[in-house]
Amino acid sequence: MAAEEQCSAPPRWRPISLTHVEYPAGDLTGQMLAYISLLPIAILVGFVTLIVFKRELHTISFFGGLILNEGLNWVLKHILQEPRPCGGAHASLTTEYGMPSSHAQFIWFFVVYFFLFLYLRMHQTNNARCVELLWRHILSIILLSLALAVSYSRVYLMYHSGRQVLYGGVAGSVVAVVWFFITQELLTPLFPRIAAWPISEFFLVRDTSLIPNILWFEYTVTRSEARNRQRKLGTKVQ
Repeated sequence: MAAEEQCSAPPRWRPISLTHVEYPAGDLTGQMLAYISLLPIAILVGFVTLIVFKRELHTISFFGGLILNEGLNWVLKHILQEPRPCGGAHASLTTEYGMPSSHAQFIWFFVVYFFLFLYLRMHQTNNARCVELLWRHILSIILLSLALAVSYSRVYLMYHSGRQVLYGGVAGSVVAVVWFFITQELLTPLFPRIAAWPISEFFLVRDTSLIPNILWFEYTVTRSEARNRQRKLGTKVQ
């Protein structure tokens, strides 16, 4: 349906329970896309959980980049002041401006930064190189698909025009590249010093920037410690 037709005959919007995201009543595709558009909230919750339980400086920096990206989006919206399509078809909106799309800018920052982290920050340390590369490629395809789905949902649900989503995606991607290299070249050399601060030691903040594959490292260390404790426990029982 053309945008003009959608605006002249707007659908009856129905909100998802406990959220302000709306979709056309009776539209299963719209309902599915409305849930997909909530993905940035799930990502934020995941980051807070990781920071609380891992307390790793690169994760904190990644999260800080997301917050700065959101702040930049707010500034751009209030500078450009481009209205949303159809004069703002939805009643519950945090801002009347739609350029650039905050959802698109958020999800493309996350995906592009994650790509860079996955292929430049993490390095293979064991012999299963083919398996390692395979899961990276599969994860990249999944993330790319989710980013495209979130972007499309904002146009389908008439929160943004295609142009607003496109510029949001470009802005998020550019900020992700810049922030990644700031983190790698400027912040990462400071991480050992930051981790040694008394307040960092008090809150158990750690620096794993010198460990190429943190997943493999944590797996091997945990497995080794579990075996040692099991061996000691067996000795005591005897």
